[in-house]
Amino acid sequence: MPRGEKSKYTAKQVRKADHIEAAYRKKGVPKKEAEARAWATVNKDDGGGKNPGGSGRGKTTGHPASKKGGRLGGEAAAERPAAARSASARKAAATRKRNAAKRAA
Repeated sequence: MPRGEKSKYTAKQVRKADHIEAAYRKKGVPKKEAEARAWATVNKDDGGGKNPGGSGRGKTTGHPASKKGGRLGGEAAAERPAAARSASARKAAATRKRNAAKRAA
């Protein structure tokens, strides 16, 4: 099978890649790079094409790529002292209250 051929991918995998590519394009990533990243993500998630002859056929999808972000998020906040996090929360609440008052007026 030639490199880049997508015949072994299911319609769902193609839709998934299109959606991921669109998100990268929205962030300003060039089309070719966005497409490459999208297919790399689909391959990481699914282990290749799911159609007969594809290396991922019959395997479950663990979605490792989509789990990565949640694991990485919050590390910086967790390292900050509780007092600093609390102060940030109070400041944010005050800002939301102030903005709500402006919108109501």
